[in-house]
Parts: sequence; structure tokens; C-alpha cells
Amino acid sequence: MNENNELLMYIYQNANMGVKNCTNLIRILQGKDNKIKKIVEGELKGYEEFAKRAEKLIKKNKLNPKEIGLMADVMSKISMNMEMMKDNSDARVADMLTKGFTMGNVDITKKIDRFEKDADKDILKLAKDLLNFGKENIEILKPYL
Repeated sequence: MNENNELLMYIYQNANMGVKNCTNLIRILQGKDNKIKKIVEGELKGYEEFAKRAEKLIKKNKLNPKEIGLMADVMSKISMNMEMMKDNSDARVADMLTKGFTMGNVDITKKIDRFEKDADKDILKLAKDLLNFGKENIEILKPYL
């Protein structure tokens, strides 16, 4: 089903972009006193788990995973590096992460609403779990704002 492919690829790409961004952010914060580092490490583990779960469903459905475009990946990295050069405070990191989770939650909510009736229940559950992951992390980040 096309609904399954689109929803699953979105989850896969979102999780992999989360892994890349968290990894880059951890690298940037290395050697600094930020208290938020442990939270970013937890987010990285969460995104890695979502990537693994998405990969299993991709294999189960015999799909070819579509990676994030190189340009989007590079632009994200450059943007994050520039932001962190200006201000790498916990509040700034929390703000940046909260905005990312919020954008992701809006996108995944639209996709869940659009495909809820037709999508495979395992893929839909993964999408809803990703949405909850975003909501939970926003709450975790609020004290740092």
C-alpha cells in the first residue's frame, strides 16, 4: 500500500535525521559544561530505536529505504553548527530541540490523520509511538527553556 510506504519512509527518515542531529549536537557539546547533554544522549538512543524498528518494518514490507537527501543533511548540520557557535547554552539547545520536536509532531500528526484508516497497524503504532516520543521530550526539555 502506498499509505504504508509513505508513512514508514517518513518515520525512517525522521528517525535517521534525529540520529544524525543528536550525534552532531553531542559532538558540538563535547567538553562543555552543558547539563542538557544527558537528555540529548537519551534522545539519540530513542531515535536509534525508532530507526531500528522502522528498518524491520521496511524489510518486512520488502521496501527500499529512502535516505534523507545529502543537501538536507548538510544544511541541517551547518545550521546547527552556526546556531551553537552563537549560543550553546542549555536554554538555546532546549529551544532548538523543542522546535524540532514540535515540527516533527505536526508532520507526523498530519500523516497519522491522513493514513489512520488505511495504514498497517504496526506502522501506525510506530508512527504514534514517534509522536509520543516527541511529546515526552518536549516536556523533558521545558525546564531548560
